[in-house]
Amino acid sequence: MIPKVAMIGGGSWATAVVKMLSDNLTEKEIYWWLRDVQSIAYLKAYKHNPKYLSAVEINIPAAHISGDISEIIGLADYIVLNVPAAFLKETLAGVTPEMLRGKKIVSAIKGIVPDENQIIGEFIHQKFNIPLDDILVISGPCHAEEVALEKLSYLTIASLNVAAAKHFSGLLNTRYLKTITSDDIFGTEYAAVLKNIYAVASGICHGLGYGDNFQAVLISNAIREMKRFVDAVHPITRDIKESAYLGDLLVTAYSQFSRNRTFGNMVGKGYTVKSAQLEMNMVAEGYYAARCMHIVNKKYKVEMPVSRAVYLILYEGHAPAAEMQLLTEYLN
Repeated sequence: MIPKVAMIGGGSWATAVVKMLSDNLTEKEIYWWLRDVQSIAYLKAYKHNPKYLSAVEINIPAAHISGDISEIIGLADYIVLNVPAAFLKETLAGVTPEMLRGKKIVSAIKGIVPDENQIIGEFIHQKFNIPLDDILVISGPCHAEEVALEKLSYLTIASLNVAAAKHFSGLLNTRYLKTITSDDIFGTEYAAVLKNIYAVASGICHGLGYGDNFQAVLISNAIREMKRFVDAVHPITRDIKESAYLGDLLVTAYSQFSRNRTFGNMVGKGYTVKSAQLEMNMVAEGYYAARCMHIVNKKYKVEMPVSRAVYLILYEGHAPAAEMQLLTEYLN
């Protein structure tokens, strides 16, 4: 049976994953839902996404690209969710549990659902009654821009159903992409949320003029903070130094392609949060995640000074310079 995969989302990461699926040699059918009708028309005519990674050629049939989410979901076995977490509820507003029954749901969203304050797997499990065994998570380290350039990258595919993770990873492997499987769907998702917050912190510090020495201390503290939290939420045996945790944190905190670092850098340089958001063309998931994680951690009460500092700057109006100066007293 030929696997059928539907991509839900039209941004740079969605475009990159479509490229991986297209370049992979396993026979499959790929379908793509996008909200923007002009992008759909352009993709069908010219095989390029006009707004994101526009140099990437999209090798899927024009008939497989649509703005009808019900149609696209109905055609597929795997549904890859790849929209900003803040827009997930809006995107799935017309989707019912019956439409998703029996399908594998793949989260490529490195964020947390606002208001619900749930990682994507939890939200899909509870909202649509999807068994946890039918939920998969794509985690990094992997920037869309480097996928477009076909630079060697690694992804971790996590699922409680290890066979499903291995099957889906087999649909992504290419000469420039290697995949690793994991059964830690909760830890990898929360790590993906937290690393965006830490990347915002890294950017703020860079904008304030802190150097590489301090950045190293900040990130070494951040990975320990991440471990404390994921161990509290889902206490299983995991190696926090694996690429889905430490690797994704490092690339998001340091890379020129990191939108969260860029957003934080602007805030550190004196932009208001609103003005920084308006100037960026893409969503910085760490902004929404900072508030959501602040609320989630009221339950777990984990010591999280880096996350707390970012929350206070972005949502409570604390001065970045003053808050980061206070943070330096916590770090070691």
